[in-house]
Amino acid sequence: MKVVIIDDEKKARHLLQMLIEENCPQINAIEAAEDLPQGVSLINQFKPDIVFLDIEMPGYSGLQLLEFFTPEQITFEIIFTTAYSEYAIKAFELNAIDYLLKPLRDEQIENAVKKAVNQIGKSKVSERLEELKNTFKATSIRKIGLPVSNGILFVEFDDIIMMEADRMYTKVSTTNDGELLVSKPMKFFTDNLCDATEFYRPHRSFLINLKHIKQYVNQDGGYIIMNNKKTVGISREKKEEFFEVIQSN
Repeated sequence: MKVVIIDDEKKARHLLQMLIEENCPQINAIEAAEDLPQGVSLINQFKPDIVFLDIEMPGYSGLQLLEFFTPEQITFEIIFTTAYSEYAIKAFELNAIDYLLKPLRDEQIENAVKKAVNQIGKSKVSERLEELKNTFKATSIRKIGLPVSNGILFVEFDDIIMMEADRMYTKVSTTNDGELLVSKPMKFFTDNLCDATEFYRPHRSFLINLKHIKQYVNQDGGYIIMNNKKTVGISREKKEEFFEVIQSN
């Protein structure tokens, strides 16, 4: 497999190349560029399977890669390298874009490459990049990328009815796409949707969208009926908090 590294810092390029060579035996050829135009030229010549791309470089943002290729030409997976803030990391997570947080570490590289190899040819990279670009422009993030069997499905927050933990997976019930089994644990969603006030966790196994509550039933210890007719239990210690949250929304 072939890799292109695009980073304006010489030390960063050399370190990343060394870490790839030491930890990723499936990679047998690596080329590097110091800016985006040079990187685009390398991609056209080298036809890599994976591109490691610095998100912020002098003169260009890594997101501008979209300006140099048509969606059909982006057949490679992209792994961003970044020293960005917590907000930007959340944007990567919500849009199902893989990233490496500087300073780089061996295990990071190995896991990111394995994930990218599994994704090659299965997802529309250009679509995910466009969503990420829009997320950075937006004042608030109102859409999340869900890894599904044939790629990434972007779902508006308002279209999510509820989520239910299923071991290391999560069942996501939506208004338009039914129930989806997503290869992310519940913790991923509670961490990344913590700033979205419409989502509430009445029980450790559930995360619900308050906009899709149909009824509260004061029987059998109390439970919630959602718009999709599913019932959600409320843990005893959460009941008082639940009613306070409902009244404040």
